[in-house]
Amino acid sequence: MARKFFVGGNWKCNGTTEEVKKIVTTLNEAEVPSEDVVEVVVSPPFVFLPFVKSLLRPDFHVAAQNCWVRKGGAFTGEVSAEMLVNLGIPWVILGHSERRALLNESNEFVGDKVAYALSQGLKVIACIGETLEQRESGSTMAVVAAQTKAIAEKVTNWDNVVLAYEPVWAIGTGKVATPAQAQEVHCELRKWVHDNVGAEVAAKVRIIYGGSVNGANCKELAGQPDVDGFLVGGASLKPEFVDIIKSATVKKN
Repeated sequence: MARKFFVGGNWKCNGTTEEVKKIVTTLNEAEVPSEDVVEVVVSPPFVFLPFVKSLLRPDFHVAAQNCWVRKGGAFTGEVSAEMLVNLGIPWVILGHSERRALLNESNEFVGDKVAYALSQGLKVIACIGETLEQRESGSTMAVVAAQTKAIAEKVTNWDNVVLAYEPVWAIGTGKVATPAQAQEVHCELRKWVHDNVGAEVAAKVRIIYGGSVNGANCKELAGQPDVDGFLVGGASLKPEFVDIIKSATVKKN
């Protein structure tokens, strides 16, 4: 079964109302492959979610960049999965390396978040990836496997999970994993899922790449057999995001 190409745009902590309007207008006017070829999801900051959702073309969807680990309540400053569902937000990004590093979100905490969001009916882009230090010490696979294991231990149904492999050393640095490096980790990761979760999930689950993806390098990355799409950071705020969406057609050839 062919895995549908997935392109996510993580806007991170960026944007004003005017800038957001501009980005959405660019996306709405873009000529991109149809929904049966590529699934497109953009992730604005919480405050812009309803605004973006109301303006965005119907074949693109929105994602939150985070949500709380359990039901809402006395958790000042947090946003619950239930609230996202209530607003009709279908997707959420969880476990992004910036949150793991800056807010000390542990593998277990991320696993709990993923399980809770799924239980409430959200679809999840679950992020994993190693630091430069970890890569240089040869522990990339051990790190990525441990991060995935913490999710796998709590998730029974993988239908609504997209795994985003984002080498931390490549995020926002301009350093990109070479297509071969990306393919190697994606392939190993799929093998890990095959051996520890099951063959069917391994064949179906989309493993997308994130880390300085741009208009210039997306086609070659998209051509790798185990790269099922992208989670784009900085470039998702620029018109070149459209070129990245178009790279989905590489899979058809």
